[in-house]
Amino acid sequence: MRHSLHLTFMCLSLFAGRLCARGSRFNVEVSRSDKLSLPGFENLTVGYNKFLRPNFGGEPVQIALTLDVASISSISESNMDYTATIYLRQRWTDPRLVFEGNTSVTLDARLVEFLWVPDTYIVESKTSFLHEVTVGNRLIRLFSNGTVLYALRITTTVACNMDLSKYPMDTQTCQLQLESWGYDGSDVEFSWGRGNDSVRGLENLRLAQYTVQRYFTSVTRTQQETGNYTRLVLQFELRRNVLYFILETYVPSTFLVVLSWVSFWISLDSVPARTCIGVTTVLSMTTLMIGSRTSLPNTNCFIKAIDVYLGICFSFVFGALLEYAVAHYSSLQQMAAKDREMRKEVEEVNITNIINSSISSFKRKISFATVEISGDVDYSNLTMKTSDKFKLVFRDKMGRIVDYFTIQNPSNVDRYSKLLFPLIFMLANVFYWAYYMYF
Repeated sequence: MRHSLHLTFMCLSLFAGRLCARGSRFNVEVSRSDKLSLPGFENLTVGYNKFLRPNFGGEPVQIALTLDVASISSISESNMDYTATIYLRQRWTDPRLVFEGNTSVTLDARLVEFLWVPDTYIVESKTSFLHEVTVGNRLIRLFSNGTVLYALRITTTVACNMDLSKYPMDTQTCQLQLESWGYDGSDVEFSWGRGNDSVRGLENLRLAQYTVQRYFTSVTRTQQETGNYTRLVLQFELRRNVLYFILETYVPSTFLVVLSWVSFWISLDSVPARTCIGVTTVLSMTTLMIGSRTSLPNTNCFIKAIDVYLGICFSFVFGALLEYAVAHYSSLQQMAAKDREMRKEVEEVNITNIINSSISSFKRKISFATVEISGDVDYSNLTMKTSDKFKLVFRDKMGRIVDYFTIQNPSNVDRYSKLLFPLIFMLANVFYWAYYMYF
């Protein structure tokens, strides 16, 4: 009984094994037939090695690139970089993928894992990523002559060295550089597929602060420690739109300067009014200067064009406040000088009275002694004490010194300021705009 059960179990095992073998063989044949149904895929199963480049050991692979710039989402002056989304297309020929016919086949992007593709990277890229919604945004297309088209949708943040000395009237030149990471010039040669027409989309971009003036492509070679590499360079110029800054910064600062000139038409005696205008304009200019620099926190080391203009405006506003201080001080000095003159006249009158009283007393004493005194007697010796004379001379000298540094007519300060301040400000604007716009 046990012997018969054992034989039955062995027969079932053999039968099941044959069924499994036939099933696996059938699945292999089905999957093989699926792969062979795509032209050229038989080469992937027979002798194709994705770890070896085409023409391995022979001529370098010629890779032609084209790209479309979909958008430039941000240009950061503080970080000195820009973020762009591009469609990168690479085209090369792989003799191992030649198939019969005159057609092209678009494959599932996931099959790129079974093909050799160039190790292209973006030079000076800070961060980059490949879009994955809803699937990886990649394209593989095979042509019958073995040409492979490999397209990617990439968003990258690339460094861009900026010269902000003429900000906001500046023009920045940024680059997008493509190069092979591991293959040097003896293995891979990059080139632009259609020269300067290889790049599209830049002329249609609408940016918030910039306008794309021009762009051009070039091919360079870089010598590095690991070899000599081919590098593709896209260089484009971005000119900043200055109208926004004129309305936000230049016009308000100019109005503040003009407002500070209103005090020239206000009387010197109106101390609260003129002081209020001067202090208010100075504080407003200070706030405007701080606000213009907060948008560029990491570029404070630059002396920018906008800083120069705000500095000029601040100087004129502060100068208007100092002008009133000088005019008001001069008026006070003039009043003090008048007071000194009045005191001097009073003292001279007092001295004359003292001398006259002394002479009269002297004459009376002489008359008592029956001595006749002539009317032309020299009374020069009948003077004040020596200490009083010294004080009088010292005050006179000091008054002359003060009068030398005192503006005789303080109202002339306002009269001249009404002409000089606008004239000098206009000349400063002419030189400023001519230098930063044309030099």
